[in-house]
Amino acid sequence: MIKLPSLRRAVSAATCCALLLGAAPLLAQPAKPARAAAQLTSGTPTITTTDGVRLFVQVAGQGLPCVFVHGGPGAGSYGFEALGGRALEPRLQMIYLDQRGSGRSASAPSKDYSLDRLVQDLEDVRQQLGLDKWVVMAHSFGGTIATAYAARHPERVQALILVNGILNLPATMEATTTYGYALLPAEGRPPLDPAAPLPQRWGMVMGLLGQQKLLGKLMYAADTAAARASQVVRSQPQRNQEFASAVFQRPEYLQDFTAASAQLTMPVLVISGREDYVTGPDHYKSFRFPRQQAVVLPGKHYPFQENPRAFQQAVADFVGQLPRGK
Repeated sequence: MIKLPSLRRAVSAATCCALLLGAAPLLAQPAKPARAAAQLTSGTPTITTTDGVRLFVQVAGQGLPCVFVHGGPGAGSYGFEALGGRALEPRLQMIYLDQRGSGRSASAPSKDYSLDRLVQDLEDVRQQLGLDKWVVMAHSFGGTIATAYAARHPERVQALILVNGILNLPATMEATTTYGYALLPAEGRPPLDPAAPLPQRWGMVMGLLGQQKLLGKLMYAADTAAARASQVVRSQPQRNQEFASAVFQRPEYLQDFTAASAQLTMPVLVISGREDYVTGPDHYKSFRFPRQQAVVLPGKHYPFQENPRAFQQAVADFVGQLPRGK
């Protein structure tokens, strides 16, 4: 059982790693009439949630509408758009969303960063874009939000695509801690007490990796890929980080969502990095989606950057099996 005070103390050590990456809902506004994917205009529509938070949304591409649920927590969608999303736009109409308190979106004046509120934000976006259904694609920590959304609104999800998706955050923290500690030089690294609370061990390892500039080796198979990602992150026009600092104060994000996956019957594509110890290379094996297809690619946490052709082909093959709207 993870104790939240300990986890909060560990967050500051891991926030830089996160940004390089991963109450009952309010009544929603009445849904607009369903709109075909081809009618969704490219650009940056004005989206304001039902509790008054302005969200950054960018629409680009053609084909089935697909919302991207970024990880981090709080990383924003800009990195994925620049490093992997644009190559998908000939087949999917990508909807790049920055979650509240993330990237180019506004912070929540109420400080509401609950999972229920993040799920409602997705539904607000869908309704305001006038879509009946959409494909939901998530990376890393975004897998938790996407799965919670699919459980709440299964009739609105045509399919799920989980890219190194996290459905059990404590389990992935354990994988990161073990592998990250092994990356540290044997000489000079402090002992890691296996009996210490997970947040304490995780925070110590992430802090040391940051100090020794080894976070790139944790997340990327090649130094060139890490350098490219870092350059893209630095070029992001706006980087709101409030969600990243608030998310670990919410116990609901620490739930194990793998059990809920057994109840979700939409088609699901799972893409996993063979050496991804941010999520855990075997994490996807705990998923229980009845209609799940799994593709394991060489590399670590960012297959859309490290293996772009294989990633694009996996998505194209999966999307090609989905029915088109009239």
